[in-house]
Amino acid sequence: MSSDFPDAVLAAVPLPMLFVGPDDRVGAMNDRARTLFGAAGVGRNYITVLRQPALLDCVEETLRLRQQCRIRYLTTDLGREAAYEVTASPVEGDYGSGALVCFEDVTDREQAGQIRRDFVANVSHELKTPLTALLGFIETLRGPARDDPQARARFLDIMAHEAERMNRLVSDLLSLSRVESEERMRPATRIDAVALVNSCVRTLTPMARTAGVDLAVTGREAPVMVLGDADQLTQVFTNLIENGIKYGGSGGEVTVDTALTERELAFRGPGLTVSVIDRGEGFDPVHIPRLTERFYRVDSHRSREMGGTGLGLAIVKHIVNRHRGRFRIESRPGQGSRFSVMLPVA
Repeated sequence: MSSDFPDAVLAAVPLPMLFVGPDDRVGAMNDRARTLFGAAGVGRNYITVLRQPALLDCVEETLRLRQQCRIRYLTTDLGREAAYEVTASPVEGDYGSGALVCFEDVTDREQAGQIRRDFVANVSHELKTPLTALLGFIETLRGPARDDPQARARFLDIMAHEAERMNRLVSDLLSLSRVESEERMRPATRIDAVALVNSCVRTLTPMARTAGVDLAVTGREAPVMVLGDADQLTQVFTNLIENGIKYGGSGGEVTVDTALTERELAFRGPGLTVSVIDRGEGFDPVHIPRLTERFYRVDSHRSREMGGTGLGLAIVKHIVNRHRGRFRIESRPGQGSRFSVMLPVA
C-alpha cells in the first residue's frame, strides 16, 4: 500500500478530515480541514491544532482504545456559528496506526430542527389563548351566567370572535403548508397581473370605506402578463392591501401602485412592481429582516386585536418566491410603509 494513502484519500473526501498519526501529530489534512483549523496544522501535535477539550478527549480515546468515538463540535471560527458531528475512527496501514477524524457539518439540520420546534411552540401558544378563553366562557355559561341573558349574549359574541381567530389561524397554517410544498414548482399560466390588482382593490374598497381610508390605484392601466397562479397572487395582493388598511390606515390613505420596468436588474428583463403604500405610523427598519418570519409581529397586541395571525407576510414571501419574484419592505417611524412585490413579465 502506498505511503501517501492518507493524502490521496483525504483530498477526495468532500468533508473536513484529518489524520492523526501514532506520534500524536497531524499527518495529513484536506483543504476543508485546513480552512477549519488553519493551513499550518500538518506536522503539529493534534492538541495544538484541535484545542477543544471534548474533541481532544475523543481523539485520545480513539488512539488509546482503538475504537470509534463520536462527539458534537461547535465553532465560530469561520465567522458563523457552526455545529459539526465529529467521528474519530482508528485506522491501520503502511503509514502506521492512527485516527481518522471526520467533521460533518450539521448546522442546517440543527437549525431546521430548531425552526420546527419554534413553530410548534408558536402554534401551541397562538391556539392556547383562544382555547383558554372559550373554555372559561363555557364554564361561566354553565354556571353563574346560566340565567343571565345579557352576560350570555356578551360571552357568546366573545366566543364567536375567538373561534374565528382559531379558524383564521388554521386556514393560514394550511395555506402556508400548501404554498411551501409548491414553492419549487413555478406556475406556467399567463395571467394579467394588473387586472388581478384592480380586482383586489374593488373587493377591499368597502372595507377601506368602513375604516375611513381612501384606497387609490395609480400607475399602469394596460394589461401586463406574468406567469402566475391567479389564486395565490390574489392572496398576496389582498393580504398586503388589507394590512395597509388595518395597520397603515391611520394616515387616511392607502395607494396601490403598479409600475412596469423594461429592464429589471433582478430578472435581467422586464418586471412589474406592485407597491402598497400607506401614510400610517410606520415602524423601525430594524424589524424588516424578520417581518416575513412566521408569527413575528412588530406589535403583538395590536396584531391580535386586528385579527392577524402573524403568518400573512410569511405566506406572501413563499408565494413570491414560487413566482421567482422579489419582495421588498420599506418603512420609517412616522413616514408610513411601502410593501413591494416585483414579478418577471412573461
